[in-house]
Amino acid sequence: MSRILPGTRALRTFEAAGRHLNFTRAAAEVGLTPAAVSHQIKEIEDQLGIVLFMRTSRNIRLTPSGTVLFEAVADALETLQRGVSRANRTARNSAHLRISTSARFATNWLLPRLTRFRAENPTLEMTFDITDEIRDFGFDDVDVAIRFGTGNYDQARSDRLFDTVIAPVCSPKLIESGARLEEPRDLLHHTLFHVDWKTDRMVWPNWSMWMAAAGVNDFDDGKCVGFPDSSHVVQAVIEGGGVGLADLDMIANDLTDGRLVRVFDIGVSVAPEYAYHLVYPESNSEDPRVLAFRKWILSETGYRSDQ
Repeated sequence: MSRILPGTRALRTFEAAGRHLNFTRAAAEVGLTPAAVSHQIKEIEDQLGIVLFMRTSRNIRLTPSGTVLFEAVADALETLQRGVSRANRTARNSAHLRISTSARFATNWLLPRLTRFRAENPTLEMTFDITDEIRDFGFDDVDVAIRFGTGNYDQARSDRLFDTVIAPVCSPKLIESGARLEEPRDLLHHTLFHVDWKTDRMVWPNWSMWMAAAGVNDFDDGKCVGFPDSSHVVQAVIEGGGVGLADLDMIANDLTDGRLVRVFDIGVSVAPEYAYHLVYPESNSEDPRVLAFRKWILSETGYRSDQ
């Protein structure tokens, strides 16, 4: 005898509740109130005739039956999402390339150069997925991604685009004000901005690292101001009158247009294994759209495509 199963929305609510083991966090994820989540779980239990959660005044936990259903629902929802992603890619025109990249890379590097790509590939339509999140090519509707990292991603190929060099920059207004910037030690009299970011394997170049490279050995970082993103550093430099450490490739237009001025020729490289990479699934390695974009972006960065 056939049995009517709960709908997809109800199953998604159950999966979130089973993953978080907290109705409040599940509610925030699926866009419901905690009471609505609890009510929906109760409806599923009544419909299936099984108890899914053991509830106490302090917490909830899955019952053995709930665990079995949770694992099945999680697998089913992932399979469904991957199917939707493949269906979306199939429905897209064969001359449509979807690129995932961060807002910073898109704004500061990719978009200013995009007219050249369009000139070389006039029939190729492009759309963008702007995010800093790592995309799963089997799960998300994207063809290629540009990401900063080591370039090691499961079932994907990656091409290193360029090395990242961090150097001090300031607003031309600071120079025009007569501020002394003749030698690295002169920076000790200015507010210094930098990106405050690190992982288990690397530290983003900061002022202590730059001063060491410049031979300033008695540097006190007490006047340094850290930001979580380089765009904040650039904005602080333009508006705040200090000097900031910035990624030269990401501010090339600002330097060309005169909004920023590089101070001194000394640069500090990010850890060698980290760089911007073009990433694409192995299954797309012979896709004409991916090949066209790969050829173009590697030529823009001066990277030899046969490496």
